[in-house]
Amino acid sequence: MKKISLLFALINLSVNLLAQVRLPKIFCDNMVLQRERTIPVWGWAGAKEKVTVQLNHQSKTIKANKDGKWRIDLAAENAGGPYTLTVSGKNTLSISNILIGDVWVCSGQSNMEMQIGKWGFINNYQQEIAAANYPDIRQFIVPHITATSPQDDIKEGEWLVCSPNNAAQFSATAYFFARELQQKTGVPIGLVNTSWGGTNVETWISKESFENSEEFKSIYAGKQQIDFDELLKQKVEKFNNTLKKLQPAPLPQAAEIEDWKENSFNDSGWNKMMLPGLWEEQGLEDFDGIIWFRKTIYLSATDIEKAAVLELSMIDDLDETFINGVKVGSSIEYNDYRKYNVPAAVLKEGKNVIAIKITDTGGGGGMYGEAENIKIILSDKEFPLSGSWLFSIESIRDVALQLYPNSYPALLYNGMINPLIPFSIKGAIWYQGEANAGRAYQYRTSFPLMINDWRKHWRQGDFPFYFVQLASWNSNNGNSQKGSEWAELREAQTLTLSLPNTGMAVTTDIGDAKDIHPKNKQDVGKRLAAIALNKTYNKGNVYAGPTYQFFAIDANKIAITYSSVGSGLMVKDKYGYIKGFEIAGADKKFYYAQAYIDGEKISVSSNEVAQPVAVRYGWADDAGENNVFNKEGFPAAPFRTDNWKGITAGLKYKVGDN
Repeated sequence: MKKISLLFALINLSVNLLAQVRLPKIFCDNMVLQRERTIPVWGWAGAKEKVTVQLNHQSKTIKANKDGKWRIDLAAENAGGPYTLTVSGKNTLSISNILIGDVWVCSGQSNMEMQIGKWGFINNYQQEIAAANYPDIRQFIVPHITATSPQDDIKEGEWLVCSPNNAAQFSATAYFFARELQQKTGVPIGLVNTSWGGTNVETWISKESFENSEEFKSIYAGKQQIDFDELLKQKVEKFNNTLKKLQPAPLPQAAEIEDWKENSFNDSGWNKMMLPGLWEEQGLEDFDGIIWFRKTIYLSATDIEKAAVLELSMIDDLDETFINGVKVGSSIEYNDYRKYNVPAAVLKEGKNVIAIKITDTGGGGGMYGEAENIKIILSDKEFPLSGSWLFSIESIRDVALQLYPNSYPALLYNGMINPLIPFSIKGAIWYQGEANAGRAYQYRTSFPLMINDWRKHWRQGDFPFYFVQLASWNSNNGNSQKGSEWAELREAQTLTLSLPNTGMAVTTDIGDAKDIHPKNKQDVGKRLAAIALNKTYNKGNVYAGPTYQFFAIDANKIAITYSSVGSGLMVKDKYGYIKGFEIAGADKKFYYAQAYIDGEKISVSSNEVAQPVAVRYGWADDAGENNVFNKEGFPAAPFRTDNWKGITAGLKYKVGDN
């Protein structure tokens, strides 16, 4: 009998533990709840367990269903706080320092994910961090996770109050957006940052919407259901087998890693890799994480008489470089040329060890470039360093053991969007498109599909959805002559403005021809905020630059009529020259055009085209020379008047194609 009683006691204990009231991870201290809208609060408890939710002066009670799920919709609250949210069942949860304000979902790929100070990417990041004292701005970062089916929750997360102590972790675009809104409205702003660098739009769309789309439903037609679990199992097995071959020993402890930079460390058990060469090309497919490389060189007394220069070509993404245990340099940008000065006192006669810690945050990883650019320059000679290096893995990012997010549709919708629903929000801001440039024409369908998909599942109507048009970047020297994927993607983004309650921030003037990640995120955030201040907060401000409306042909000239001219058109050029326009005749050959402002119109012509039929503006990967603005400082959006077939027409998304 005692054994039976003990068994029942254990069963009752386990039931009670399972019956603990639990909330989604997004409900935690310092959170922001949406003002002036019903506030859904939901979670899990024991079957039929009574749950009470209290906030401010409200208190509501409900019973969980037979599966233990429950949801209570609190009445709308005005902006304010701080408040405490209490959820009680057989246990009690208390969440403190809650503000009521406006919550914005911030999503996309790396240009949204880029933080203010983690890698030092943005302009004046140190000053921005020091000045970031805005307790009414908070951010919640959704962790990277792919999922093969819609998830109810995420694995972790916390709301951070904006202060110099943690501002470095804020999405730069989202922070500057929030700062402008908070300063102009006085309303607390919550940012739900759910973004992942390098991802395409298809992974952010639900499978349901794919299957109901005329454009995409054929992907699944006639095919058996994809066995995602089997695919993941195969990937993990392949990765683990590769890891065992390249690094049989278990991953190291922190104390051991400390010695890896030292001259005296015994690296005889390490494997070899050829540098330069990304490690994905040398057996470590899909690896993201930290790998150390070591190379031993022997120098004479003459070699070390003067300071040296160490050149390591380029490293993707971050590096810390040591010689004989002394740090000689580091860089935080994947496309920086590494060139580090080495004091003479660091080098030794005889054995010298170069140790490089390389951190790969996604995509390719390792050292790349030309072999002749990997060397140490001594007082009277160059010592080549390309070739065989020893390496050892310090750590592996979790994403290495997930399905790659671009492999299949809905993987990030399932893991990083669905768990947020039905959290009440004000709207969304989006910065993505780089990964879809190769299928730019299809983006005309896929991007609106995603917006409608989110709106459908959130059930908050046509909430504001504001996005960033691709900045200038010389992707492939694309232009009107050879075609431009980036110009076609920008056009697809412009066409998406046909959806209700959308807005687009044009950024061709603040891009960088050599860097896909522009450092000027301040203006990106401000331009998104300008849209919101006008369209969402009814401030009546100018929020966009000149936008093409229609054209008229008059002999050898074409007159372009604009809307959104604000106080009037202007040209940012010392001598008043307008750049970026091209004109073509029926032969479809474009020539650079002369242009001048005529009121709210721009007149365009070329001596090479006697009978023009079409005009293009900013039709290039790198449209940074575009210099037409309105007097409020917003740039004119790129456009074309023709509908001639582009280079991405007919290119389609394929399941399983990264």
